[in-house]
Amino acid sequence: MRATRIPASALAHTDPAELTEAVLLAPVQLIRGMVRKGTRIDWQLAHELVAAARSNSLRQPVRVAWPDPDDLHEDEAADRLAAAATGPGIERCPPRQSRLDLVAGCDGVLHVRIGGLTRINSIDSLELFTLFNGQPVQRGQVVASVKVAPHLIPAGLVEEGIRVARESAPLIEVRPFLALDVGALVAESIPAAALARFEAGARTRVEALGGRFVGTTVVSDADPDVTESGARDGLAALVITQKLPVILVGGVPASDPLAPFYAALQSLGGRVLRHGVPAHPGSMIWLAELGESQLLGLPQCGMFSLATAADLILPRLLTGERLTAERLAELAHGGVLTREMRFRFPLYARDLEAKA
Repeated sequence: MRATRIPASALAHTDPAELTEAVLLAPVQLIRGMVRKGTRIDWQLAHELVAAARSNSLRQPVRVAWPDPDDLHEDEAADRLAAAATGPGIERCPPRQSRLDLVAGCDGVLHVRIGGLTRINSIDSLELFTLFNGQPVQRGQVVASVKVAPHLIPAGLVEEGIRVARESAPLIEVRPFLALDVGALVAESIPAAALARFEAGARTRVEALGGRFVGTTVVSDADPDVTESGARDGLAALVITQKLPVILVGGVPASDPLAPFYAALQSLGGRVLRHGVPAHPGSMIWLAELGESQLLGLPQCGMFSLATAADLILPRLLTGERLTAERLAELAHGGVLTREMRFRFPLYARDLEAKA
């Protein structure tokens, strides 16, 4: 790249052909309006610049740069990098003022391979930034942006970023919510009014995420032996008979290994993946699996009237993602879920009460 400042007095004696293919490094005010920095100078703009200098309407020097043979314009560079970084569920917008936005092509959950993202941004002049990994997003929402710092950039730097993006493919994607059937099991004695509130909270969440809530199985906790037997029968019906991919479990604390529910789960071949998640509110939430089903557990049914870490986990389950203990551990970053963090929640949870 060759860059220079051309005073108006010199520009007045410049052949317009010498300016074509150059790029403005600073905005220029012309009679037709402001021409933004980064604009490629074509034949018409070159003549306008020279004419403005000759008429004394251009008072300040014009700062321009000519590309080397291997240089890319910022718009082309951003478009190439965005194409390599874009995975399923993402749509690219046209470049605008040196920035290219990536938007969600569907309602779903954003996934970002953070290691690859960091490597790209470690390459000088490349900029690719996103919303949070695991954040629920809506169709049309901006989830990432691509920029390059200079208006002209060596193609080799862009190719290096493209290579990193392809090694991490898909670097950025939105996994859509699926029309999954979701059931619930309550392993505690619960008044009818409380059960109704639990079901209303569950139904609101599941339907807002594109699923279908199919109802609740209630198992009394009055007698541990009866509770274990009832939980085993209830789980077998939901997992083996109905084959529900996601099951919500209320009234089973993560901190009580003697809870009859866990014995029932183990007797059927299931296992708990994580006792508690590193986020608050919701640190006593747990996750288990039984066959092809994933179970999301709450210590008290009443927690479904609050906004908790469950509202970060459930959206991912409703995309069909198989969560692991390692993925849940990632909730620790940003896990202080104060009201200021509500932007990470689905829309339904943003106005719910927060647990102290």
